[in-house]
Amino acid sequence: MGLFKKLFGGDDASSKDSDSKEGAQDENAAAKDAKESEPVFYADGEDEAMLKAFEQARKSFRYFWRELYWERLRIVPALSFACVKVAFSQELNGSTEVEHMWLNDVYFDGERVCGVLVNDPNVLSNVKNGEQVSVPLEQISDWMFAIEGKTYGGFSVQAIRKAMSESERAEHDEAWGLNFGDPDVVLVAYEQQEHPQNLTEHPMSVNTKKNFEEFLRGYPDEITRTDDEGYTMLHHEAIAGNLTRLELLLAKGADKNAKNIHGKTALDYARALGWDHVAEALSR
Repeated sequence: MGLFKKLFGGDDASSKDSDSKEGAQDENAAAKDAKESEPVFYADGEDEAMLKAFEQARKSFRYFWRELYWERLRIVPALSFACVKVAFSQELNGSTEVEHMWLNDVYFDGERVCGVLVNDPNVLSNVKNGEQVSVPLEQISDWMFAIEGKTYGGFSVQAIRKAMSESERAEHDEAWGLNFGDPDVVLVAYEQQEHPQNLTEHPMSVNTKKNFEEFLRGYPDEITRTDDEGYTMLHHEAIAGNLTRLELLLAKGADKNAKNIHGKTALDYARALGWDHVAEALSR
């Protein structure tokens, strides 16, 4: 049983490029050596601590998408996995049933979170494993990714771990083969404790500045190009919180007032997602 299946259920093949990611190979090998009869940990979705975890996940989702944005540009993948948990509901026998399940292959356009369901529902019949779904940001209940065996996000997972005894927590972590760290400290950005500036700007945004400048010189039409839904490069950089790239685009004449089919500007998305430093630059 591979790491992805151990964490989220479903088939290992549903993990994006799971066999090609060098960073995941050691973890997957370790996972296959683990016992098949591993403990399953449950949590009450209506528990106060869990509801707080859901809210924190929604408020910090921008960090998940920023990391996934850069993962798509990496030559060598860094993420072992990156998934979003979503609350699905259905009216059954006169009551509303809710199940929180994980999505893989996630995409976000500032409006909706899209992905492939990787869990088998317990009672719901309106969704199924392997189905492509699209939900508003308000419907997500958690997000999590791992780099070098260390987890980021996982607010609901940490809420569960916090309620465990020390021995239960050790059993949980050993079962998954991941470093979840202190349950009282949920990390959202890579090496944020060592480099607090990573909370504001992704290091790749800063480090690739020269390359991006060269790209814009070579392909100036990209600065004003719009896709089928009216998104510009400025929109996408604002959604991902990339101030360095955004400032370069503005200096090259990008239209900060351009609206997409949703009637939104880059500033609208920066404000909605909580990228204050980006919103400030777009407000000048």
